[in-house]
Amino acid sequence: MSKGHRKLHASGAYLVGIDVGTTSVKVALFDGEGGVVASHASPVTTSRRRPGWVEQAPDEWARAVVAGLAAVLAKVAVDSVAAIGLCSQVNTHVFVGADGQPLAPAIVWQDGRADELAARLHARVPEAQRLAWWGAPLPIDASHVLPRMAWMARAEPKIWGRTRWVMAPKDFCLMKLTGEVFADPLSSFGVVDASLRYIPDLVALVPGAAERLPQLGGIAEVVGPVREGLPGAGLPVVNTTMDAWTGMLGAGAAGEGSGAYLSGTSEVGGIVSQRRIPTPGVIVFPECEGITQHLAPTQAGGASVAWLAAVLGRSAEDISALAAKSDPARRSPIFLPHLEGERAPLWDINARASFAGVDGSMGAPELARAVLEGVAYSVRLLMSSLEASAGVVPDRLRHAGGGARSDVWCQIRADALGKPIDRAACLDSGLAGGAMLAGFGVGRFGSLAEAAAQVSRVERTFEPDPARKAMHDEGFGRYNELYRRLKGFG
Repeated sequence: MSKGHRKLHASGAYLVGIDVGTTSVKVALFDGEGGVVASHASPVTTSRRRPGWVEQAPDEWARAVVAGLAAVLAKVAVDSVAAIGLCSQVNTHVFVGADGQPLAPAIVWQDGRADELAARLHARVPEAQRLAWWGAPLPIDASHVLPRMAWMARAEPKIWGRTRWVMAPKDFCLMKLTGEVFADPLSSFGVVDASLRYIPDLVALVPGAAERLPQLGGIAEVVGPVREGLPGAGLPVVNTTMDAWTGMLGAGAAGEGSGAYLSGTSEVGGIVSQRRIPTPGVIVFPECEGITQHLAPTQAGGASVAWLAAVLGRSAEDISALAAKSDPARRSPIFLPHLEGERAPLWDINARASFAGVDGSMGAPELARAVLEGVAYSVRLLMSSLEASAGVVPDRLRHAGGGARSDVWCQIRADALGKPIDRAACLDSGLAGGAMLAGFGVGRFGSLAEAAAQVSRVERTFEPDPARKAMHDEGFGRYNELYRRLKGFG
């Protein structure tokens, strides 16, 4: 690994961003002004072979990364590309043998099989200790790497015995591209403290965990060149980080006090602030390259839309059109988007989705609007926790992700959150952020703030409608009351 090397191929005109997401693997080629020259997407297959289990095939990610690189690099001369930056979904884990091959399907972030073991580990770590490590009382939940390791050791001891590394999707794909094995401290936040190093006392709670965690490398360090025989052979590949952190950067949230809202399979809110006010439910990352991100991910944003679309026999794109047919001034049903539990700020894996307030005059349009509003309320809830954690209230939010394509949903978000929503020109902000980090890693940009200013642009602003404020204030109150009443009812 070329640690700290930021000059290799820096004169190239183009940057490549890769995002190994939950529903697809995307690759894009960016020009010097942040425009997308070429892009490629491959769907990702998700398996739910048992209740509470959510799995993907790691080799499918790797094949999609190679196919995407081949497609976008065919548009330009390879030596005109400066670098490649790859980010991925986080809290998804691959158990990998010494030969670099996956030993089992990847356990996806939505998977709850390790919930019992997570609760036991959580009980062994006092809140004061978690505050000291992370600056916030983060839970050890079913998506944490240590309960996942403990589950594999107990349920599949032969696989555990053959496991050399437990890797994030990003690191698995980087290994396939370069032959090098490294992780980054932000993707590993659950086992890393403010010094950006693993926490020995925490990792030791699971015997055998320490030797199976990959070596940590810095964000924006060059991992190595693309291996011979692959598209882009010789190009430098930069160690980036998790999709949410990268996506916030790609959406343009790099300045102190700025905020962003990413809408994908899950919804993620974030605020940049050097202040740290311990707040339950919020993830506060260590400062990295001058940026301290306060982040909070939900469990089912776009996933709720996809679920309703499947129930109604429609496409996901139809849901916004259906919602537009309902009367926006009429009181909607309340929808809790807890299809597979909830993450921030509730961290309740046993929470379940529900509709309330449905009457016989309502149909698909009202249910569609309820789902879009319910997801927006889940973000309003997490934003209140983020603002408390960061000690700042952004006056507007940068917005990106696949869910931002819908004008109807963007307006609902602006109304429900009560602040302007600035939709990014490049909605695939993980790709944009990966390209920014790649450019920074090879010296194209002097800082990440400079990268964000150059690459991230606003396409349209959605202003909140003051006439709908009272309705959404009431709806948000009903949302919280419904969760409170149904808690524990599964």
